[in-house]
Formats: sequence, C-alpha cells, structure tokens
Amino acid sequence: MDNYEKAIELLTSKGRFFIELGLDRISKILNLFNNPQNSLKYIHVAGTNGKGSVCAMLESILRTKYKTGLYTSPHIFDYTERIKFNGQNIPKEIFAKYVFDICKKADEVSIHLTEFEILTIMMFLYFKEKGAEIVILETGLGGRFDATNVIKQNICSVITHIDYDHTERLGNTKDKIAFEKAGIIKPACPVVTASAMEVLKDRADKLNSLFILIPPVVNDEYKQACALKGFQQEENISLVLTVIQTFFKDIMNDEILTGLKNTIHPFRFEYFPKHNLIVDASHNPNGIEALKLNLDYLYPQYQRTFIFGCLKNKEYKKMINILFRPEDDIYFYEFNYPNTAKFEDLKSACPYPCKKFDGNLQIQNNKLTIVCGSFYMLSSLFKSREGLL
Repeated sequence: MDNYEKAIELLTSKGRFFIELGLDRISKILNLFNNPQNSLKYIHVAGTNGKGSVCAMLESILRTKYKTGLYTSPHIFDYTERIKFNGQNIPKEIFAKYVFDICKKADEVSIHLTEFEILTIMMFLYFKEKGAEIVILETGLGGRFDATNVIKQNICSVITHIDYDHTERLGNTKDKIAFEKAGIIKPACPVVTASAMEVLKDRADKLNSLFILIPPVVNDEYKQACALKGFQQEENISLVLTVIQTFFKDIMNDEILTGLKNTIHPFRFEYFPKHNLIVDASHNPNGIEALKLNLDYLYPQYQRTFIFGCLKNKEYKKMINILFRPEDDIYFYEFNYPNTAKFEDLKSACPYPCKKFDGNLQIQNNKLTIVCGSFYMLSSLFKSREGLL
C-alpha cells in the first residue's frame, strides 16, 4: 500500500467519515498552522443547486488572468479532484503528506477532525504554498457552520439557487435553508444572488454588505459559448458574469468567452455523443426537474433508457414521479455504498414497470441513455470521464 492509499484509508476511516458541522475544531487546528486561510482572497459560493457549476465557470474565466485555487465537493473518481491549482488536481504525494501532517497535529492536541475538515485545512495550506491569487471556495453543506466558513472576509459571496436538500440538517423550509446559506455573507463584503428571499437581504443589511440581486438571464453570446448546457445554467452564468464584470474589470469579454468555452464540470447534464449518453449528477427534486426540462426540450425525438440510483435519505419518490414517463425503459441501480436506496424501495415508489440494473452498461445508440442520481453511483459505474469521450 503506497502513501496515498494509506492517506485515503486514514481519511475515510469510520471515526472520520461523518458530518459534524461547526467551526471550533478547524479553527483550533488552523491556528496551529499559523492560519493560512487569512492570507488568501476568496469568492465563497453556497446554494442548493448550481454552486459547483458557478465555481467551475468562475475558475475557468479567472484562470485567464490569475493563479487560481478551486475547492469543490464531492469528488467523482478521486479525492484529489476537490483541490485544484490552476486547473490541475493536487498531486497524490502532496495530498498524502498533508493528510498525515494534519492528523498528527490534531492528535497531538486531542482534536478529532472530520474528513471534510481535514480536506479544508489541506486546501488552505496548499493554496497558500502555491501562491494562489484567487480561491473559489464551494461550501460543503449549508454555509453558516460549514468548515469553509472559517474565513473572515471575501471578495464576494455568491448564493445560487436555493431549494430543499439536507433538510435534516439545514431545516425543513426554504427560509431556514436560506438562513444557513446566508451564513457565508461577511461584514462589509458584497453578496451576489438571483434569489430575492428576504432572509438573504436581511442578513446582508445587518452586516452592511452590498446586496447585488440580479435577473437570471443572459444574452445568447454567453449561453452559446458556455460548455455547460441546460436551462439551469442561464441563472448560473448570470451570477458568474456579475461577479467577473463587477469585481474583475481587468478581464475582457473575449477572456470571459474563452473561460466559458473551456469550463469542465463533469457529469452535470453532460452529453457524450459517441454513446448517445447523458450523465447527470442530479440527486434532489430540483435538480431532477431541471434534467426533465432539458430532456423534453433538447432531446424530444429519442426514446429514453434511464439508469437511476440514489441514497436512501434522498426524496427518491418525488424524483421518480418527476422524471419518468410510461414509455421509458427504467432501471434502478442498487450500487455498492452503505446508504444506497434498495431496489425494492425504488421499485415500490415507481408507478411504471422497472428492472434492476446489474451494473453492466450496454449502450443502444438508437435510444438516449440517461444515467442520473448519486455521485457515488456515477463513480461506481464509470472508471473515468475520458473513457466516454
């Protein structure tokens, strides 16, 4: 077993692979590392859906002028995907060294860090070491008590589309969820959003933060240029353009277009023409609604074969009722993960005939195949994105 494998084993061990929101633990450990987070500049992004796409577009555009750091989650194939400097994953040997160093430091002071806290500390250390000029920082869960929210200020906060997800932790109303997302708004630091929810505006006003509310529309020049497709991207592009055009006036329009064209955000309504295949990591009702809308508008001529799987704590009955039609071929995938929704549960929630997927993907080019659902399912089904191109 090499060092990287040992590091992953330590990172995902039963004692660390859980969620425990809060800033006390990570703050104490960062202080032992001389607070690297305080020397970096950030764009901090929260939201239910769209935050990963917004981060990917921002990073691609900003990289035309700046040395960039990008922190996102979850990963699909490898943990190193989460931490990118100038578009490149953190090297595995450096990743491993950081895991061991951070865990050793935490053990010395008897602080038990979660997986996400270790990764977040690593990200701050790595981006400081590499001299990142702008860090695009995606929250992991919520915002207010998310480990990324240890930062004290930012260039701006961005809050993307807000809907129901992780309600057991963030609250069972949109206002409660928005309140948690609004926790990333910093005193006297602007916030950009397309959501007119009062809780966001109230938080900004309380902190004397400029509240920039934008219409979720852009002209066709930017939509056509963007490598990320789907109706939901219009709102995301509008957020990205506002951030760039407001806070980075040295970036010209041709550089914006180049950045949009070169954006890569794997498996978000991504079409692979070689296989007549769409892979989409939609795993909540709002994301599934966007997928259904895109399919109906952009691919109305095809019969559809679906392969769907998700975790059992997701609203799979609602997603099933949104997505499928009587004429669709429907397969449910009970993939190998501890919290996977069982086939029988998915079948009982589906009003149409369905079959159990055996993990052997057979593409029929006369039909449009749509693989959608959990990130964990996608990583178990595909070995790489490149193999589909």
